[in-house]
Amino acid sequence: MIVCHCQNITDHDIHAAVDWMRAADPTTIVTPGKVYHALGKAADCGGCMPLFLSTMRKNPNLEVPMQLRGLRRDRTQDKRHEGRR
Repeated sequence: MIVCHCQNITDHDIHAAVDWMRAADPTTIVTPGKVYHALGKAADCGGCMPLFLSTMRKNPNLEVPMQLRGLRRDRTQDKRHEGRR
């Protein structure tokens, strides 16, 4: 199925790019920009982005690697401020 008509990207292309990126570097965070770059293309109008993201999310290799989960610090626990009262 064609996902992006502007760049002629199919769902198979997206899955292949995600699989390739995960195999090349198991700790990489896969983003739409990286998928476009891996395919040698760039987003054009953006109309395909909801379908593009949906297709990416269906790939089991898209998950964030276990060792990278939970690295973001909860902002509510950050008691520092800019000196304002």
